[in-house]
Amino acid sequence: MSRTDILSMFDQHGILPTPQRVEIAEILLSRPQHLSADQIIERLRVAGSRVSKATVYNTLNLFGERGIVKEVMVDPVRKFYDSTTRPHHHFYNIDTGELRDIPDAQVSFSELPELPAGTSEESIEVLIRVRGNG
Repeated sequence: MSRTDILSMFDQHGILPTPQRVEIAEILLSRPQHLSADQIIERLRVAGSRVSKATVYNTLNLFGERGIVKEVMVDPVRKFYDSTTRPHHHFYNIDTGELRDIPDAQVSFSELPELPAGTSEESIEVLIRVRGNG
Protein backbone atom coordinates (compact mmCIF):
# COMPACT_ATOMS: atom_id res chain seq x y z
CA MET A 1 0.00 0.00 0.00
CA SER A 2 1.43 3.36 -1.00
CA ARG A 3 1.78 6.35 1.30
CA THR A 4 -0.98 8.06 -0.72
CA ASP A 5 -3.28 5.07 -0.15
CA ILE A 6 -2.49 5.12 3.58
CA LEU A 7 -3.23 8.85 3.84
CA SER A 8 -6.49 8.33 1.98
CA MET A 9 -7.44 5.45 4.31
CA PHE A 10 -6.62 7.60 7.35
CA ASP A 11 -8.85 10.36 5.98
CA GLN A 12 -11.72 7.91 5.36
CA HIS A 13 -11.43 6.58 8.93
CA GLY A 14 -10.93 9.93 10.65
CA ILE A 15 -7.32 9.31 11.71
CA LEU A 16 -4.82 12.16 12.02
CA PRO A 17 -1.81 11.15 9.87
CA THR A 18 1.19 11.56 12.19
CA PRO A 19 4.59 10.39 10.90
CA GLN A 20 4.59 7.55 13.47
CA ARG A 21 1.14 6.31 12.44
CA VAL A 22 2.17 6.35 8.79
CA GLU A 23 5.35 4.35 9.60
CA ILE A 24 3.33 1.73 11.47
CA ALA A 25 0.72 1.53 8.70
CA GLU A 26 3.43 1.14 6.05
CA ILE A 27 4.69 -1.97 7.84
CA LEU A 28 1.34 -3.49 8.78
CA LEU A 29 -0.57 -2.74 5.58
CA SER A 30 2.21 -3.53 3.07
CA ARG A 31 0.55 -6.88 2.31
CA PRO A 32 -2.02 -9.26 3.84
CA GLN A 33 -0.38 -10.42 7.08
CA HIS A 34 -0.75 -11.00 10.80
CA LEU A 35 1.72 -9.22 13.06
CA SER A 36 1.97 -8.86 16.81
CA ALA A 37 2.87 -5.50 18.33
CA ASP A 38 6.34 -6.87 19.15
CA GLN A 39 6.88 -7.93 15.54
CA ILE A 40 5.90 -4.45 14.35
CA ILE A 41 8.25 -2.84 16.89
CA GLU A 42 11.07 -5.13 15.72
CA ARG A 43 10.49 -4.18 12.07
CA LEU A 44 10.42 -0.50 12.98
CA ARG A 45 13.77 -0.85 14.81
CA VAL A 46 15.35 -2.69 11.88
CA ALA A 47 14.21 0.18 9.63
CA GLY A 48 15.89 2.65 12.00
CA SER A 49 12.68 4.06 13.45
CA ARG A 50 12.56 5.51 16.94
CA VAL A 51 8.78 5.17 17.43
CA SER A 52 8.13 4.35 21.10
CA LYS A 53 6.55 1.11 22.21
CA ALA A 54 3.65 3.05 23.78
CA THR A 55 3.01 4.86 20.48
CA VAL A 56 2.92 1.53 18.63
CA TYR A 57 0.38 0.05 21.06
CA ASN A 58 -1.76 3.22 21.06
CA THR A 59 -1.67 3.36 17.26
CA LEU A 60 -2.61 -0.31 16.88
CA ASN A 61 -5.52 0.18 19.29
CA LEU A 62 -6.67 3.20 17.26
CA PHE A 63 -6.34 1.26 13.98
CA GLY A 64 -8.41 -1.56 15.48
CA GLU A 65 -11.10 0.80 16.80
CA ARG A 66 -11.38 2.55 13.43
CA GLY A 67 -11.47 -0.68 11.38
CA ILE A 68 -8.14 -0.33 9.58
CA VAL A 69 -6.92 -3.62 11.06
CA LYS A 70 -8.66 -6.57 12.66
CA GLU A 71 -7.55 -7.57 16.14
CA VAL A 72 -7.24 -11.33 16.62
CA MET A 73 -6.87 -12.57 20.21
CA VAL A 74 -5.22 -15.99 20.06
CA ASP A 75 -4.98 -16.40 23.83
CA PRO A 76 -5.50 -14.18 26.88
CA VAL A 77 -2.10 -12.48 26.50
CA ARG A 78 -1.37 -12.54 22.75
CA LYS A 79 -3.01 -10.38 20.12
CA PHE A 80 -2.31 -10.11 16.40
CA TYR A 81 -3.18 -7.28 14.06
CA ASP A 82 -4.54 -8.56 10.77
CA SER A 83 -4.42 -6.37 7.66
CA THR A 84 -7.38 -8.30 6.23
CA THR A 85 -10.41 -6.78 7.94
CA ARG A 86 -13.25 -8.87 6.46
CA PRO A 87 -14.52 -11.75 8.63
CA HIS A 88 -12.38 -14.86 8.05
CA HIS A 89 -10.94 -17.89 9.84
CA HIS A 90 -7.48 -18.67 11.27
CA PHE A 91 -5.12 -21.41 12.37
CA TYR A 92 -2.91 -20.42 15.31
CA ASN A 93 0.17 -22.58 15.90
CA ILE A 94 0.80 -22.58 19.66
CA ASP A 95 4.37 -23.87 19.21
CA THR A 96 5.56 -21.40 16.56
CA GLY A 97 3.29 -18.43 17.28
CA GLU A 98 2.21 -18.30 13.63
CA LEU A 99 -1.28 -17.09 12.74
CA ARG A 100 -2.49 -18.15 9.29
CA ASP A 101 -5.68 -17.64 7.32
CA ILE A 102 -7.93 -20.59 6.56
CA PRO A 103 -9.56 -20.34 3.12
CA ASP A 104 -13.29 -19.69 3.49
CA ALA A 105 -14.13 -22.68 1.28
CA GLN A 106 -12.47 -25.01 3.82
CA VAL A 107 -14.84 -24.07 6.66
CA SER A 108 -18.53 -24.93 6.64
CA PHE A 109 -21.27 -25.24 9.20
CA SER A 110 -24.25 -27.54 8.93
CA GLU A 111 -26.06 -25.77 11.74
CA LEU A 112 -25.53 -22.83 14.05
CA PRO A 113 -26.83 -22.53 17.59
CA GLU A 114 -29.95 -20.51 18.25
CA LEU A 115 -28.98 -16.89 18.79
CA PRO A 116 -29.86 -15.21 22.08
CA ALA A 117 -33.15 -13.30 22.02
CA GLY A 118 -32.87 -9.80 20.62
CA THR A 119 -29.63 -10.44 18.71
CA SER A 120 -28.63 -11.03 15.10
CA GLU A 121 -25.55 -12.64 13.58
CA GLU A 122 -22.79 -10.17 12.72
CA SER A 123 -20.08 -12.60 11.64
CA ILE A 124 -18.74 -16.09 12.20
CA GLU A 125 -15.02 -16.45 12.67
CA VAL A 126 -13.21 -19.62 13.68
CA LEU A 127 -9.82 -19.78 15.41
CA ILE A 128 -8.30 -23.28 15.45
CA ARG A 129 -5.32 -23.69 17.77
CA VAL A 130 -2.82 -26.32 16.60
CA ARG A 131 0.53 -27.64 17.76
CA GLY A 132 3.19 -29.94 16.39
CA ASN A 133 2.92 -33.69 16.86
CA GLY A 134 6.49 -34.01 18.10
